[in-house]
Amino acid sequence: MTDCGESRQRLARILAAALQSVEGRAAVRRALAARPIAEPAWLCAIGKAAESMALGACDSLGATCAGGLLITKSGHLNQSRLGSLGIESLVGGHPVPTAASLDAGARLLAALREAPTDATLLFLLSGGASSLVEVPVAGFDLADLQRLNRWLLGSGLPIEDMNLVRKSVSRIKAGGLLGYLADRPIRQLAISDVPGDRPGVIGSGLLTPEPDLARRARHLDLPDWLADWIRHGLIERASADRLTPATPPDRPPAMELVATLTTAMNAALEAARREGVTAYRHESLVQGDAVERGRSLARALMEGPPGLHLWGGETTVRLPESPGRGGRNQHLVLAAAVELAGRDDCLLLSAGTDGTDGPTNDAGALVDGGTLGRAQLAGLDALDCLERADSGTFLEASGDLIDTGPTGTNVMDLILGLKL
Repeated sequence: MTDCGESRQRLARILAAALQSVEGRAAVRRALAARPIAEPAWLCAIGKAAESMALGACDSLGATCAGGLLITKSGHLNQSRLGSLGIESLVGGHPVPTAASLDAGARLLAALREAPTDATLLFLLSGGASSLVEVPVAGFDLADLQRLNRWLLGSGLPIEDMNLVRKSVSRIKAGGLLGYLADRPIRQLAISDVPGDRPGVIGSGLLTPEPDLARRARHLDLPDWLADWIRHGLIERASADRLTPATPPDRPPAMELVATLTTAMNAALEAARREGVTAYRHESLVQGDAVERGRSLARALMEGPPGLHLWGGETTVRLPESPGRGGRNQHLVLAAAVELAGRDDCLLLSAGTDGTDGPTNDAGALVDGGTLGRAQLAGLDALDCLERADSGTFLEASGDLIDTGPTGTNVMDLILGLKL
């Protein structure tokens, strides 16, 4: 039987191969090599993978790059490297918008006005854009946006519903940004971090109109105060549309997906084969409550055949009033660790492909049958930590946290289970 240490290293290698396959710089280079941009291009890169995507575009465009603007998350940016390429860079707030997110929104609109008129506008979008940049409708200030987003993050709502709420109070989401582009030539490349790879959900659809937004948003099950805010926001959006500074293009630009969860899962399968491990891909997206999914995945692993079991998706967590440390991946694997306790033949890894899990710098964690026992030596109880949404504290004590650093991509979460 393979020892646990070797098995953990094997899972780490498979994860690294999956992440490399969806790294933004290489993904954008491939897309622009397949379909080059002949004329000058001005870049607008927004999201957690903005830097890597912008570097890939600069690699491909060379001297035809006419500058640009980049908006990303703190810790995901090397400003000096981008500045030397003529790219202005800003840091917005994430996962809750900050004053920097509003400043980024104002700068985005100004930069689009200043961009060379003879250049193609090349948008490079990735997850995180919904929080990093914002131009709210009239009547909404920063405190309102922060209250709204904090409620959403602890609500347990799926990402598509969360983004419907965000779109309802934004002037630039749900295609709102198109009104500032008129008939300019546009191309958009994206790394998908949403189920179904739907363009309108990635980054809340800055360039993807949603004609049915009002009906869909009003049918959400929300507290009264938030439902009132949405009604107000939708009215203000409609008013702003009548005052749009330019006429949107007749047809919104197609979104070209340069990296997806499927890409990463295929690479993980290939890496497993190189490791000599039989691999099983489970097609259904992992969604819903992180604790429930963690328990069910652990049981599926224990009951399944030996080999690598691969899942992908994105779960949700209902947060208590004062949550502890952690994120949905850590929450999921801690719930799984309860099921796996005492087993010496099963390991489960869950990680955010962007290198962060919730408001932490950990990507996720890798648990095994000894996880609970290791943390209990520090006086910690798994069920108590799950109740308090403090999985990160427990998994730090057990030595199971994963730190990849920023990965230059974001294609939802990968879950790797290994049965020996």
